Amino acid sequence: MKALLPSSVYPRIVVIGGGFGGMTLARELRKAPFQVVLLDKHNYHTFQPLLYQVATGGLEPDSIAFPLRKIFSNQSNLVFRIAKVDAVRQEEKVLETSIGEISYEYLVLATGSVTNFFGMEELERHAHGMKSIPESLDLRSLILQNFEDALESEGDNRSRLMNFVVVGGGPTGVETAGALAELQRHVLPHDYPELDLGQMEVSLVEAGPRLLSGMSDKSGEDAKRDLERMGVKVRLNTQVSNYDGKIVSLAGGESYHAETLIWAAGIKGNVIHGIDASKIGRGTRILVNEFNEVEGMAGVFAIGDLALMSTKSYPNGHPQVAPAAIQQAENLAENLIRRQKGAPQKVFQYFDKGSMATIGRNRAVVDFRAIHMNGRLAWMSWMFVHLMFLIGFRNKLVVFVNWVWSYLTYDKGTRLIIRPFRRRNAVVPEKQPASMSV
Repeated sequence: MKALLPSSVYPRIVVIGGGFGGMTLARELRKAPFQVVLLDKHNYHTFQPLLYQVATGGLEPDSIAFPLRKIFSNQSNLVFRIAKVDAVRQEEKVLETSIGEISYEYLVLATGSVTNFFGMEELERHAHGMKSIPESLDLRSLILQNFEDALESEGDNRSRLMNFVVVGGGPTGVETAGALAELQRHVLPHDYPELDLGQMEVSLVEAGPRLLSGMSDKSGEDAKRDLERMGVKVRLNTQVSNYDGKIVSLAGGESYHAETLIWAAGIKGNVIHGIDASKIGRGTRILVNEFNEVEGMAGVFAIGDLALMSTKSYPNGHPQVAPAAIQQAENLAENLIRRQKGAPQKVFQYFDKGSMATIGRNRAVVDFRAIHMNGRLAWMSWMFVHLMFLIGFRNKLVVFVNWVWSYLTYDKGTRLIIRPFRRRNAVVPEKQPASMSV
């Protein structure tokens, strides 16, 4: 069965994924002689850098999401469909999707990345990732449910419910640990005066020798110092070997109790079926040439987190961050237009605009080439950059107002358990017969 798509006299470019890369590519092709078909399993674009704030009650999900149809409402050459892509048949230039088969002239894989649990199946069942809005909402509910349950618990059970382990010392792990520490210091004592919040423990576990390995040594040192001042227990050179939902096991044999483990220790490419294993490299990323074309697959491209382009400056591929995805999308759009004109293609060159991470109130680190900043100026820079990258004026305004309110009042106003989270190992009570009494 073929998908019902409008016919066009122009070549069809199918873009899979409405993240930073896919969205940018589709936008850049708005005046080009192509029919652009954008596929995504959701009808919205997610601003992933702020997912941790949804998970910790700082923002509502609609503040960091924006409808894809609204983004492209004035783009006449674009067709959007909600669809799950099952496989690609390259020889026929056909995609198998949940809405039917879709033929293409060019295919762009912008499916991003997923959480990498490195084959630890039990840990994967019980740990919590943070790569999507549903995952962040689940985590928000779990955090709040833990404190509600702690009110009715005591001793070791209460301690376990109030222990939070964040695994991974990259920006996501650092920012999440810092947000939890701020909840402990400024918010939860007012919500739960019956609890001794001094018993709450936030731990950040990193397998490497320092935090923020993709940034400067100074940034890693500053982040560790600030987190420890906020009460976070930072453990370096420490690997988590397992987690059964109750006990965190470390590689050295040590273990401790925690009801919640947040996994921010790695990602891998989200590869669709039909891509030969020989085309997949380190980190489950697809091997591409300097034009983002998949090696050995003419007319198929990969951009963003999924793409592994080995260069002299980046032998292990470019950073899996939004600026790299956006720049690759812009370059690919130009090259697709050049192809149609028979002009030579332009080699992709990444311009590193710097890196940043926030730790908490008035605490952040920023690296821009030889310049390093920390403290309040870095924190304000972090806020400005993230506001500028958000899609839609309303979202920028809502996030800004939320941040100002939180700064002035030491409060996070979205502590709502709208969708209660049921633990996978929870026992579902047997359904009782309906009662006629009122």
